Amino acid sequence: MKKVAKITAIVIAVIFVGMQFVRIDRSNPPVVVENSIGTAVEVPADIQQIMARSCNDCHSNRTVYPWYTNVAPVSWWLRNHIDDGRRHFNADEFATYNLKKQSKKLEEVCEQVRSGEMPLPSYLIIHTDSALSESDKDALCKWSESERTRLQRTNTSETSNQDPNGR
Repeated sequence: MKKVAKITAIVIAVIFVGMQFVRIDRSNPPVVVENSIGTAVEVPADIQQIMARSCNDCHSNRTVYPWYTNVAPVSWWLRNHIDDGRRHFNADEFATYNLKKQSKKLEEVCEQVRSGEMPLPSYLIIHTDSALSESDKDALCKWSESERTRLQRTNTSETSNQDPNGR
């Protein structure tokens, strides 16, 4: 029985060491200022601070990769979360979204923080400073709602300024 346990431990160790050679891409896509959220909507300094602290690692092109992203399989799991986060909402690509999508994403900001889905509870285990206080959640919701309203007004006024032929 000891022999089987020893062989199993060796096999597990070899697999773990071998996994370390499968590295994730830790580079970030370039940040194009014209595509960033601040180009499409007003982002006050307090909201910028909240987003920088609690959102940007997964929802921007400015991810800061901590030391443990060098350890597989944790690195693979985190890379998947980052890719998924950017796919759902990327503050550095926000201005490229159409107005309907921008409005929807702003609505989802409030929904996600109110429900406790964001930041991810698994992210908060290590990044405790990223937790959102009730005042942070209130600020994000108030901001996202006001910007949604402004976007809708902008969209309505642009639509009404077009001539009947769509020009």
